[in-house]
Amino acid sequence: MSKVIVSSLYNSDVFRMACRQFDKAADAINLPETIRDRTKYPRRCLAVALPIKREDGSITVFEGYRVQHNLSTGPSKGGIRFHQSVTIGEVAALAMWMSWKCSLVGLPYGGAKGGVICDPNQLSQSELEHLARRYMQEMVNFVGPHVDVPAPDVGTNEKIMGWMMDTYSNHVGHLSPAVVTGKPIAIGGSQGRREATGAGVAYLTRKYLEDMKIPLSKTTVAIQGFGNVGSEAALALASYGAKIIAISDYTGAYYNPKGIPLKKALSYVQYQRVLRDFDGGEPITNEELLELKCTVLVPAALERVITEKNAAQLKCRLLAEAANGPTTNAADRILEERGDIEVIPDVLCNAGGVIVSYFEWLQNLSNFYWDRSEVLEKLFAILDKAKDSVEAQKRKFKFSRRLAALTLGIQRVAEAKQSRGLFP
Repeated sequence: MSKVIVSSLYNSDVFRMACRQFDKAADAINLPETIRDRTKYPRRCLAVALPIKREDGSITVFEGYRVQHNLSTGPSKGGIRFHQSVTIGEVAALAMWMSWKCSLVGLPYGGAKGGVICDPNQLSQSELEHLARRYMQEMVNFVGPHVDVPAPDVGTNEKIMGWMMDTYSNHVGHLSPAVVTGKPIAIGGSQGRREATGAGVAYLTRKYLEDMKIPLSKTTVAIQGFGNVGSEAALALASYGAKIIAISDYTGAYYNPKGIPLKKALSYVQYQRVLRDFDGGEPITNEELLELKCTVLVPAALERVITEKNAAQLKCRLLAEAANGPTTNAADRILEERGDIEVIPDVLCNAGGVIVSYFEWLQNLSNFYWDRSEVLEKLFAILDKAKDSVEAQKRKFKFSRRLAALTLGIQRVAEAKQSRGLFP
């Protein structure tokens, strides 16, 4: 019997939620006690202070984190989040989910995640660059193409990844594009990477709607979160023939039963940075958006937005989890009891981003680059294979789809740890 030592370091609601998901999955597959804690808890973490000189001459010290959950299956992989609500517990939970996601879709990665407590909208471009470069400077001994490969997440983008890659390259003395993914095309980014997560969400949504015998021409979609993932998912679903009836960001939500004018919305956000005062739909709250009557609900913002308070009020047929951890465990139980909503769990639904990040990493290491059609073809083939494995696991053990996906991911990481043994 292994002795369980639980660190209080990652203590947070979202980390406890991820741990409860793990425990349920580990029980379902009778994971041996001797391997449970090694598979469950993060391998290591780093907290850093990031002093930045502001444009007014003042100094602000930001706090940043990087958590590497699993290094047994390859270099760790995961985004860097710039957001005012970042905590080390949230980062640890996201790193844990990345481990299961990479394992589920068959990538040779462990999970990692990073974050800086800041509001990027309150920083000038110059301050944002200083913060990004300072973060990478603090991480140079902790990351690398064969150690840990960061990527964009909430509040970061390809420009920030370019600054980070440049900082690391200057430190090691040569160009090292494979240290991060999600970079601009000009410096080693991959075709198709920007739209990869949203395109993957839309592709899986289409496949599950086909399984449910629901035609896309009669599909209505509400999307909470109109950042990179939400907007790309909206464009892809609209191209398939679905009608996007609601979109939102943290400033508010907009509903239009005739269909949101997406080009107008994208242009508006490009210049205004937020959706506030957008006139392409009726203003509603983010909470009201989640409870709209629609075929597909896509939470594409932050975690824990579908809770026991609103799960019973959802009026969608399909819940496509584009965000990480958007549904709490209590809400999950309510949805299972209802039985009228199909769920595409986050570890499957939003895996397109890390899959194409893997393609970008491969292209950087080999200096051989693919065109967009080849990238998307390979992406959809991997998603099809992962979907089939989840559905087979679901049927075999009578699991929920989330439990099927988690058990597959966790089992593969546990097997890798057992195969490698325990270093004395």
